[in-house]
Amino acid sequence: MNKLLIALLGTVLFTGTSVAQQQTYFTNPVIHGDVADPSILRINDTYYATGTSSEWAPYYPVFTSTDLVNWKQTGHIFTEQPEWTKSSFWAPELFYYKGKVYVYYTARMKSNNTSYIGVAVADSPTGKFKDYGPVVEFEKEAIDAFVMEDKGELYITWKAYGLDNRPIELLASKLTPDGLKLAGKPFSLLRDDERQGMEGQQWFKKDGYYYLIYAINGCCGPGSDYAVAVARSRKLEGPYEKYEGNPILHGSRDILSIGHGTITTTPDGRMFYLCHAYLPGSGFYQGRQPHLQELRFGEDNWPHFVTGEYASLVQPMPFTDCVQEPVADFFDDFNGSNLRPEWSWNYPYADVKTEVKAGRLQLSGFPKEESKSGEALCLRPASSDYILETGISNQNGSWKGITMYGDNSCYLAFGSIGDRLQLKVIRDGKEQQLADLPLPSPALHLRMQVKEGLPFLFAWSKDGKSWNSLKHGLSEETIRSLIRWDRVARPGLYHEGDENAPAVFEYCSLSYQ
Repeated sequence: MNKLLIALLGTVLFTGTSVAQQQTYFTNPVIHGDVADPSILRINDTYYATGTSSEWAPYYPVFTSTDLVNWKQTGHIFTEQPEWTKSSFWAPELFYYKGKVYVYYTARMKSNNTSYIGVAVADSPTGKFKDYGPVVEFEKEAIDAFVMEDKGELYITWKAYGLDNRPIELLASKLTPDGLKLAGKPFSLLRDDERQGMEGQQWFKKDGYYYLIYAINGCCGPGSDYAVAVARSRKLEGPYEKYEGNPILHGSRDILSIGHGTITTTPDGRMFYLCHAYLPGSGFYQGRQPHLQELRFGEDNWPHFVTGEYASLVQPMPFTDCVQEPVADFFDDFNGSNLRPEWSWNYPYADVKTEVKAGRLQLSGFPKEESKSGEALCLRPASSDYILETGISNQNGSWKGITMYGDNSCYLAFGSIGDRLQLKVIRDGKEQQLADLPLPSPALHLRMQVKEGLPFLFAWSKDGKSWNSLKHGLSEETIRSLIRWDRVARPGLYHEGDENAPAVFEYCSLSYQ
């Protein structure tokens, strides 16, 4: 770590931070991999987080932590798709109320393909959620919910008019006491008259003011310039005054863009904002990753970030006894009775069938509608440099192997079909064979090495020890064309063909370099 950077960080910490805290730091992101639009919640001494799962199932990954820095995935909000939904599972928001945990989430409605806000309830963030369907159905879209209790009543706010030829607004409405329906007419909190963009809001009350912390500018993709702004009002309904020093947080040399998050507090009342950010360079290929930044109020009664308005990867540790753990390699020998929670699959394009039994994974299924894609069972990479490896123990007429999967029209696959070993790329729905040779062995180990987010080396082995590199014509231009900002390509296992002729895998590992 740069000593000058540490010294500078120490000088900008607000008075009252302990000496021990000034001497210990962590590095963002705190949750590695593509988990956009994070929501955070504290219950007693445990923190819970979830975020966008987009076109991957299961829906909305759930993470837990006791120190805000080290997180472990425990499961998902939904293991089955809510009946009213079609796709695009975005921006879930956790809310704890009267001993119950609510999640207000965005998804496209099956009947009209419009994004609305649904609600589900559970006894705990890691419990089974019961879905109650849409709570906000408004105009052409309603996304990015946030819920606040004020004077014993519940209010919900959301982003509206993002698809209309009119300024975006943050609208709000009172909720019924059970939090499941709107009560009353929606009203406007803030209007995007400057056409900067406005979404992903946090709404809270402090010292007689109501505050809205929200994201502005472009959210996504290589040109993203997301930033964080704030407005306040003496009244819940407004009018809200925008801070003249906006944005209060934006990108820097080390962070491409940052925004869309929520605030949690520590037991002693300190405020931490968990939001997502892109990293520049090869880090971009990990997608929008959750970053943690501490907030404090200044004498002007406006919130400010402890390390300044330029987002920083290096942050003071929230707790003095906390040590940040290194990113761990992933290994699954399929000896459990169920899939591990880190696995995800391409639900819009295929019905995926998995069976874990006696140290083997059977993967099969069939494409949905007119999709030509097979079944992709994937992992969120925690680094842009890694090696994916697996062992295949069967031979049949189905395609089976490893993949770098974006969506049904953009992916590559390396594996076997019948008595052939092949590497193929599907780009804009068109398939191209890059390698085709006789299958060296019915049971085979496969390897894909990824550097700076891009796969460049493919190899096979009969014993998992002696490896043979595959010659291929995969260009960097072709690889880069597979990247989708909203569905960052994920490495994983792949099957395509008869659902009664599954791919059988012995293990899968993701080793970070």
